[in-house]
Amino acid sequence: MLNGKNILITGGTGSFGKKFLEMVFQRFNPNKVIIYSRDEFKQSVMKTEYADKVDMSKVRFFIGDVRDKDRLYRAFEGVDYVIHAAAMKQVPTCEYNPFEAIKTNIHGAQNVIDAALDKGVKKVVALSTDKAVNPINLYGGTKLVSDKLFIAANAYSGQKDTRFAIVRYGNVAGSRGSIIPIFQNLMEKGETVLPITDFRMTRFWITLEQGVELVFKALEEAKGGETYISKIPSFNITDLAKAMLPNAELKEIGIREGEKLHEVMVTKDDSRSTYEYDKHYIIYPNFEWVDINKSLLPGGILVEEGFEYNSGNNTKWLSSSDLEKALKSIK
Repeated sequence: MLNGKNILITGGTGSFGKKFLEMVFQRFNPNKVIIYSRDEFKQSVMKTEYADKVDMSKVRFFIGDVRDKDRLYRAFEGVDYVIHAAAMKQVPTCEYNPFEAIKTNIHGAQNVIDAALDKGVKKVVALSTDKAVNPINLYGGTKLVSDKLFIAANAYSGQKDTRFAIVRYGNVAGSRGSIIPIFQNLMEKGETVLPITDFRMTRFWITLEQGVELVFKALEEAKGGETYISKIPSFNITDLAKAMLPNAELKEIGIREGEKLHEVMVTKDDSRSTYEYDKHYIIYPNFEWVDINKSLLPGGILVEEGFEYNSGNNTKWLSSSDLEKALKSIK
């Protein structure tokens, strides 16, 4: 699928971009992989980090911002596949800098779409988040708009045959901003009390490898407008804290503004166009211009109306002992 192809990753110096770079060379033989990001220092660090891990003769580092349409047009020249991972993701930062979040997450998404259409990119896969589902903070709101833009972009490809799809998951285990490094930092300082915003809180468990695998799947089979969601286990935040520090005292500090008790991936309203597959769900676009019979991928079963997929009502759970084992694989 990706053999001999040119691939570009926006926000490519982040956790996802690094794992994608590693796995794409393990699985395929691409012609070129372009890391597109705005931080020259992170690009320099990434060059050094992966010098002995991948074929760096096939890796290019482009300084650029998704806000800059002209730079995107130049970077997308000759590109076959784009993975859009660039975003402002920190909830408090987006709340305090709303105009900046809109420029990156919404206007940036529009720029990626325009560049992909005009430069003849074959397929674009955009990374989404649970926070885009029934959003209660600005970050989620901007990602909801971004998702809508990428889905609707399929109506504008015409004869160019560019296709856009989305993959959605919550905080990746061990990634920046997730709870694991927060607990880890406290433990390294000798803290024995771990703060829990709400003892009822649950989250999904997904690794970077699983996130990349879902993108590979979307790149391979998406026909345009699909939202891919992995079927993954849930865990209680209190169980994670016990797994990381068995003798810790847990202190409930109150849920933060813009935070949810459970991560929601599929809403009840989406159930009417959601199909279940062996290892994932797909929410298909629901528009007059979409022929659902032509869009459906084989093997899917329409979920019951009213179905909701969230980390609180999941059927698969990780216990404290399960989490102890899973944590060993997280760097």
